[in-house]
Amino acid sequence: MAVRLKDIARDLGVSVVTVSKVLRGNADIGEATRRRVLKRMKELNYQPNMMARGLASGRTYTVGLVVPDLVHPFFAEFAKSLGGVLRTSKRALILASSEEDPEVERQEIRTLLSRGVDVLLIASCQANLRNFYELGDDRTPYLLFDRDFPHLAAHFVGSDNVQVGEMATKHLIEIGRTRIAHIGGKNTSPAFDRLRGYKNVLAESGLSAPEDYVVVRERVEEAGDALGFEAMQELLKLKPRPDAVFCYNDLTALGAMDATLKAGLRVPEDIAFIGCGNLRYANYLRVPLSSIDHGTAELGRIAGEFALELSAKPEQEPKSILVPPTLVARESTVGVSGGK
Repeated sequence: MAVRLKDIARDLGVSVVTVSKVLRGNADIGEATRRRVLKRMKELNYQPNMMARGLASGRTYTVGLVVPDLVHPFFAEFAKSLGGVLRTSKRALILASSEEDPEVERQEIRTLLSRGVDVLLIASCQANLRNFYELGDDRTPYLLFDRDFPHLAAHFVGSDNVQVGEMATKHLIEIGRTRIAHIGGKNTSPAFDRLRGYKNVLAESGLSAPEDYVVVRERVEEAGDALGFEAMQELLKLKPRPDAVFCYNDLTALGAMDATLKAGLRVPEDIAFIGCGNLRYANYLRVPLSSIDHGTAELGRIAGEFALELSAKPEQEPKSILVPPTLVARESTVGVSGGK
């Protein structure tokens, strides 16, 4: 039988109101009483009835998360880190996947809002999100992550993707490469910004890239390996072919390296590769992959803390938090001996 507040109150000889105030963290309870109540709750393994608390407070103690692809390593790791933060505050995380389909995304958002989530986090696949509240009500605070809409006055947590592109391209130049291609994404802010960073560094370094050195594809989150393979086959036909490729993410880099190796070329001697995301198993590949780590776990932690803050104080001026990336150099760029 579940332990009730009245059971704890009876055991300690205090009122149910007193126990309830301790549970809610009210400041008008003496410290000695607070300690007694918390000790008894722990002894009895008391678990608050979140549904009852929600009815009393108008909250559901749930956070909704909509991502383009639940099985993609980036979004999976982000959700894991986010859930860990929410768990410490007794919040439940409800996950949904848009499958990179704007209409599916709208359906999932409406479903989460109808369940009364306290805060909604979303990596949106909408091509042009002019007003988020077209998708739901205007009472639930929301937080965009990974994919930004600069024209929209909204909270945002993400990577500094211009810096991602700059850092990756600088690394390829530093190892002596001059014909640098880019396999990119399409119609998302990370794709635009990583391409911009790539072009910035080429221009600063006095290097140029032919137009056909940039190959962009849609749905690079869910089908990155296949699309990377296909894109690299196009790049391999060019004269002269690239001697290095900056790939939108690690999945596209895996596919691109596979195409290169199957063409009988060497990595990194003939073509060097760098991705983004720093997949957990990147070090164990046939050719360990250099990557830009955009701090996925840190993004999830920050987003979790931000979500709790918005739940308590939803009326806040929009703010953006960018996590700086770091370079992780492995054999796909520097080789086993550390050079070209």
